[in-house]
Amino acid sequence: MHCYVCAETGVDSEAIAICIVCGMAVCKDHLIRADVDMWEGGYPFPPHKLKKKLPRVLCKECYSALVKQEQ
Repeated sequence: MHCYVCAETGVDSEAIAICIVCGMAVCKDHLIRADVDMWEGGYPFPPHKLKKKLPRVLCKECYSALVKQEQ
């Protein structure tokens, strides 16, 4: 499988991971490994953030949308 971002620019590179959010295949240059907050709770109770974080592989676009907004 090839990196989607590289393929769009005409570069041929092998993907080493899949973004957990969007499912895009990414190479080592286009992935970010981040510890993502875990939430618990459901309707009608308000959710709350758990103490532990979950390690995840994200593409740079999904990382910007999810993790950067929390900081």
